[in-house]
Amino acid sequence: MPIDVAQALSAEPRRTDLAWDHKDVLLYHLGVGAGIPATDPDELRYTLESRLHVLPSFATVAGGALAAAGGLASPGVDIDLAAVLHGGQHIELHRPLPVKGRAAHSSRIAAVYDKGKAAVIVLRSKAEDESGPLWTSDTRIFVRGEGGFGGERGPSERLELPARAPDITVERPIREDQALLYRLSGDWNPLHADPDFAKRAGFDRPILHGLCSYGITLKAVVDTALGGDVTRVRSYTTRFAGVVFPGETLRVRMWRDGAAPGRIQVSVTAVERDDAPVLADTTVEHASPHGPHRQRP
Repeated sequence: MPIDVAQALSAEPRRTDLAWDHKDVLLYHLGVGAGIPATDPDELRYTLESRLHVLPSFATVAGGALAAAGGLASPGVDIDLAAVLHGGQHIELHRPLPVKGRAAHSSRIAAVYDKGKAAVIVLRSKAEDESGPLWTSDTRIFVRGEGGFGGERGPSERLELPARAPDITVERPIREDQALLYRLSGDWNPLHADPDFAKRAGFDRPILHGLCSYGITLKAVVDTALGGDVTRVRSYTTRFAGVVFPGETLRVRMWRDGAAPGRIQVSVTAVERDDAPVLADTTVEHASPHGPHRQRP
């Protein structure tokens, strides 16, 4: 079996040193759709180095050490990239990300679940600098054809959408070249650029990176529900429920949680395909306006 579960779970954490600066942050922001309109003061916070702040989802590509790619290189894992999809992503921010930084990064496979016709690999990553922890993340990697080995199925909780109209709804168009721009931040999977590879993987044409939709969505939430303040984000969780093709439009719906004031539930769909699901079970936890971002242990 291409996934040796025992070897994968017992492997030592993979350790790397990360480094990034304003150029990496600017490229990532452009990759998730920032800069339209180009002279909008709100957009300049993402695109002009003298005003720059860092969207928290940048943690998924900081230093070019894409979490999913690291997981696929772990001992005990030998799989075909054409069978791989990003299943879900969770990031917990311990404090706001700096525009320029260096961090020690470690990752290990925390679980391998048997979904029958597929396997799900959970990769847990941590990053810290000289001042302490920066972020912790869980990446769920869905591998078609690798299930049926008799392992645990793992959690399958689903988050019901509120039975009321969203508090905020916005649409975000995806450029035809969005995947080509986003991949420059470190995800070189040909599924997102090579038409022949995409067809071999079962798609008519290359699809957008799930983490690109993830970043576009968080930016929409920050810009509309959090007053443009990236430092308010404490954690961000999603399940990738469907694909997006470059050139489509994302519809992002947001509900404030009355029972948990620091929580926003989000649904993302593809407008041109009758609101086909894109991101599901999605939440953003945040601090109150003007409140300090508490550092977590």
